[in-house]
Amino acid sequence: MVATTNLPAELKALEASLLNTNGKVALHDRFRALFTLKSLKNDDAVVIIAKGFDDPSALLKHELAYCLGQMKRASALPILESVLRNQQEDPMVRHEAAEAMGAISSAASIPILREYLTDQNRSVRETCEIALAKIEWDTSEEGKKHSTEKLASNSISAYTSVDPAPASSKLLAGQPLLEDVDELAISSLRRTLLDTRIPLFERYRAMFALRNIGTPAAVDALAAGFSDDSALFKHEIAFVFGQLLSPHAVPALLKVLQDTTETDMVRHEAAEALGGIATPEVLPYLKEWMVRQDAPVVVRESCQVAIDMWEYENSDQFQYANGLEGICAN
Repeated sequence: MVATTNLPAELKALEASLLNTNGKVALHDRFRALFTLKSLKNDDAVVIIAKGFDDPSALLKHELAYCLGQMKRASALPILESVLRNQQEDPMVRHEAAEAMGAISSAASIPILREYLTDQNRSVRETCEIALAKIEWDTSEEGKKHSTEKLASNSISAYTSVDPAPASSKLLAGQPLLEDVDELAISSLRRTLLDTRIPLFERYRAMFALRNIGTPAAVDALAAGFSDDSALFKHEIAFVFGQLLSPHAVPALLKVLQDTTETDMVRHEAAEALGGIATPEVLPYLKEWMVRQDAPVVVRESCQVAIDMWEYENSDQFQYANGLEGICAN
């Protein structure tokens, strides 16, 4: 990795904010700095983000790994590999490191992802399985054709994220949202989504196809996935709801947030999704779970970040991340 000496003043300020060097930066402001760095997509930003893995917050570290994957910089692979290998790290962070490796989609990641297919933690194992399938798909004829068609058409997806799996081939990411998808198509995708006999990668493809449809019926199909026994699978559904920003998803997300038998990984993602949807009724729940002492730390921290997201969505601020004036994104 490149060194971060002689950084522009703006980058130094973002580094100080992300790493909380003065001990006074609120967690939600650190998130804003992180997402500003993510948008730069250069190696200096990668190095700054990598320094954050010394932080005690599993929530922050999981978000660091996510952002490194979204940046798609090969320079991030060594730190992501070290996080995945660290058995002392929170599984939520390790899983996100593996998912980020899938997002970057380098063949160099295949050996380590295969190595952790037998990890003691189920979410880590399942993430490695999906990441390997994603890398394989990216180099398949279907994957290469999809990439070529996207470049040729200059299409812009409603969702700019690098997803852990592409939408099912009949509803590829990047196509316009379909307003008149018939019930049979949604029903077919729902069956695939809920069929535990099918590889997770294919179930994820159905999940992202339903996201791309985005109708209330598609939301209901996705919400049915919360009955699954895989925390990884359920957390991804909550994440997708955070992308959809559909008020129709609020009841299902509130149920997940308040379910004390649900895993931290799923509840935290539900909290952040609720903050993004930002309807009036969700705020009291986020405030309650932010301060409840019987709530896991990651849930309380997620509610803190979600409240900041809620306030942003209900404000006239131009962008969630900090300003980028004077910073060059290479």
